[in-house]
Amino acid sequence: TADLMPGDVTGSLVYDTHTAEFTFREGPVFTNILLADEINRTPPKTQASLLESMEERQVSADGVSRKLPEPFIVAATQNPIEYEGTYPLPEAQLDRLLLKLTMPLPEPDAEIEIIRRHSLGFDPRDLAAGGVRPAASAADLALARAEVSRVAIAPEVLGYIVDIVRATRSAPSFQQGVSPRGATALLNTSKAWAWLTGRSFVTPDDVKALALPALRHRVGLRPEAQMDGVQVDDVLQSILATVPVPR
Repeated sequence: TADLMPGDVTGSLVYDTHTAEFTFREGPVFTNILLADEINRTPPKTQASLLESMEERQVSADGVSRKLPEPFIVAATQNPIEYEGTYPLPEAQLDRLLLKLTMPLPEPDAEIEIIRRHSLGFDPRDLAAGGVRPAASAADLALARAEVSRVAIAPEVLGYIVDIVRATRSAPSFQQGVSPRGATALLNTSKAWAWLTGRSFVTPDDVKALALPALRHRVGLRPEAQMDGVQVDDVLQSILATVPVPR
């Protein structure tokens, strides 16, 4: 909400009347998975409180840095329709989010299935009844991250990633291109995608598969392009179609 303060997210010093001392009370950021629902409703000052957490995996308060649990993942949502009382996310924060996924409305058959389940008494708060089961432990994720780091990538594919990123900086429709951090994000997600598909090396197709979700929130359209109805994804698709693919 608009009155959410930075300390409400990271935690703050609280005076203990029993000990007559200030103690640090951890905020909700001290968790494994942090869901920031409709994050653009919070003012920029509060959004900025997540910058250190998302990059350094720590919170600094009163001169003391406190490490966050591992793994630490931030998932944020935005409502793309209602912008009354919202604040644009700072570019520095957008750049720290690894992927941006779009969730369209369900198809008619899927929507029928949703209301059919509710008509039969489905409770969305009952995770067990909904078939939600643990898929991996923290140790499994740590092992997977170690294996992903060993996925090989050829110099030609590295150059392909850089060519895509540099093309966004000169695209006529963009006033803001992808930063080097965005290139690193595309590299890491491509390696993870290759590992998930059972390969120990990255192909240009892996890069293409992750280019849109990894880059779409790191670019900015020029005002005239917005007025012409240009979409970010269309410009990125055009770049992918024109940048030479290594063979």
